[in-house]
This record gives sequence, C-alpha cells and structure tokens, in this order.
Amino acid sequence: MKLGLHYWSYTIPAEPAAIAPTLAEAATIAEQAGVASFTVMDHFFQMEAVASAEEPMLEAYTTLGFVAAKTQRMTLGVLVTGVMYRYPGLLAKTVTTLDVLSGGRARLGIGASWYEREQRGLGVPVVPVAERFERLEETLRICLQMWSDDNGSFEGRHYQLAETINSPQPVSRPHPPIMIGGGGEKKTLLLVARYADACNLFGTAAGAGEVARKLDVLREHCAAEGRDYDTIEKTVVAHRPPLADVDAFLAEVAEYAALGVTEVQVTPDRHPVEFAQRLGDEVLPRLTDIG
Repeated sequence: MKLGLHYWSYTIPAEPAAIAPTLAEAATIAEQAGVASFTVMDHFFQMEAVASAEEPMLEAYTTLGFVAAKTQRMTLGVLVTGVMYRYPGLLAKTVTTLDVLSGGRARLGIGASWYEREQRGLGVPVVPVAERFERLEETLRICLQMWSDDNGSFEGRHYQLAETINSPQPVSRPHPPIMIGGGGEKKTLLLVARYADACNLFGTAAGAGEVARKLDVLREHCAAEGRDYDTIEKTVVAHRPPLADVDAFLAEVAEYAALGVTEVQVTPDRHPVEFAQRLGDEVLPRLTDIG
C-alpha cells in the first residue's frame, strides 16, 4: 500500500512569505519518510465546504513545479484538474512540462470541475454538467493524441485543434498516467474504464463499503468496454485522519487493500511539517505490512 500526501491548505502558517519554505520542508520530509505521491487541489478559492473562500490558495501546476525542484522520487499531480480551467492542448503541454522537468514523475489527475463560485468569480465559463463531461472526454482524447505520434488535427464538438504538436514528448512512457477523480457511476466511472490508468474515490465515514460498491460499478463498466479491470490502479482519499487514531486508520487502510486499492491519500490536519514528520514516525513504518 502506498501513501500519498494531498496538500489542500496553505493557511498554516498564516504569513504569505512562509508558504514556500513550509511547502518545501513538508514535501521533503514526506518524500524522505517514504510518501509515494504528492498532490494539490485545482482551486483558486479555498473550498467553502471546509473553510472561508478567502483563505490562501495557490495555483496548482505552478506549485507542483516548485515541489518538483525540491524532490526527487514522489509522483506529482493535481487532485483533480478542473476540466474548465485550461484549454486541453495547453493542459497537455503543462503536464508534459511538469513530467519532463521532474524526470517523469507527473500524473494527470482530472475531473469535471464543480466549484462555480470561483469560476464565476474569475470569469471561467460555467456550463451545464452534461457539457462539462463532454468536454472532459474530449480533453482526455486530446491529451492522449498529443502524447502519441499523431500530431494532426482534432475535431470535437467543443474543441478544434489544427495541430497537436507536443515537443518534447513526456519522459513517462507511454505517457503520464491518467487518473480520473470522482465516483459518479454513470459518467465518471465510465470514463475511467475508457481512458484512465487510475481512479480516485473518496472515503466516507461509512468505511470501505461505499468504495467497494463504486469499484463494483467500475468493474461493470470495464466489462462493457472490454477493458481489463485489473489494469486500473485504485486510489482513495482517506476520510479518517491518520494521526487521530493510527490503529483505526490502518485498519481502514487494510479494508481498502482487500478491495485492491493500492494508494491512499491523506490530508494534513495540523501544521504540514509536523504532519509529514509524524506520518514518517507513526504511520509509514506500519503501512508496509499492508497490501
């Protein structure tokens, strides 16, 4: 079982000048402790569901470029890229750049986007949910084309590209892994079966049961699409804070492992440097016995 650090808040410490050194120290400690992946949110306002929208938030891919320069081994990605925030060709180029400069450590985490306050606030077009999913599928197709030998045109309903030149190509082969986030059973998990190398589901207070049900749905989509279910990596954002009760957290992780989950992401619930240090001391040594 791999552990991922999902860095979702820049509120601690409060001073803007302290954000960069804190981020660098937390990422470095996490990598040294054995954390396998480092992800950030694709938001420009903090989520209202967890805090004030006015709390500090950094642009995701700039942040990952900074973290790439401070680390050497962790996979780097956005959890998850909002499809409405970047034109697909430019997104493919952005992820390629991260992959090249990090030595092949980029992962494209992507989803349909949802936070309308920040979209309206910053002038990002707000479109119906059905259209967002259409754009998501076209974006996936464009990224895959740009990460291939085909540098010709792309004609979609929402996006038209005259050329899909992408030089240099990513270091990762055949391309940076694609991880689609979300548990929508009719559309999101269908797109996972069609296009993704990994899925990302959210754990709940109910435990592993809901994740098991979502994976059953994914299995059905894979059968209908002719996709080998076992070729898709299963990842979960943990609901239970790992440091509040380490034994309970590890027990829940073991339940996920039994379902075939190979990576669990955790979010800091205190100063991120302290969180990373305690992950290394209290959680990661015991995690190696699971899965």
